[in-house]
Amino acid sequence: MKMVVAYVDPSRFEAIREALLELGFPSLSALSAAGTSPEATVTTTYRGAATEQHSRPKARLECIVGDDHASTVVDTVLDEGGDRTFVFVVAVESAFPVDTIKAGDVAVPAG
Repeated sequence: MKMVVAYVDPSRFEAIREALLELGFPSLSALSAAGTSPEATVTTTYRGAATEQHSRPKARLECIVGDDHASTVVDTVLDEGGDRTFVFVVAVESAFPVDTIKAGDVAVPAG
């Protein structure tokens, strides 16, 4: 099993969720996150004082799938995620409940 983790612009979440759902991947977790990037710092004014914003809002997406489906999920996230999408894949020893993890057309057996 693999866990695909992606950091995307929050506005891209719905397109990614719909694309994965159409491909038969119903289980997707999303969390609010923030991250820095090489792009220029945003300077704003708050109550007359200049402030610098070094981080940008991101959505962290997590999806656990069988080994043979990891590349499909990665490709879908990259296709739908737009610019500055970051994706990585991590090996998963086991996950529960197993009926939410797609590997072929059946759930992945744990262990």
